[in-house]
Amino acid sequence: MTIRVLEYQFNRDGFEILKANSGREAKKVLDENDNIDVLITDVYMPTMNGLELINYVRNDLQKTIPIIVISRVNVKENINEALSLQADVYMTKPFNLDELSRTVNQLLNKR
Repeated sequence: MTIRVLEYQFNRDGFEILKANSGREAKKVLDENDNIDVLITDVYMPTMNGLELINYVRNDLQKTIPIIVISRVNVKENINEALSLQADVYMTKPFNLDELSRTVNQLLNKR
């Protein structure tokens, strides 16, 4: 359900959305597209978790795109690990869509 909500919000904001239903799908999308401006991921996903995906983006692909982690889990270890892997923002569910939109725009404006 979160993917549909995010897709609706960001399409409404004028963004083109590339979505994936698992970490492996996200990895494939990232491998096939050089023009991704922001990555939004959950910590817990099938086949490859969000922390592994962040590590892949930063270390294997060596991309500096902004990464936002959205998770139901508000565990200090997960937050610290995501940030140590160079995620830019960690938000917990439920989250405010307007706040997320502002965060995305701020990260894009920094680039």
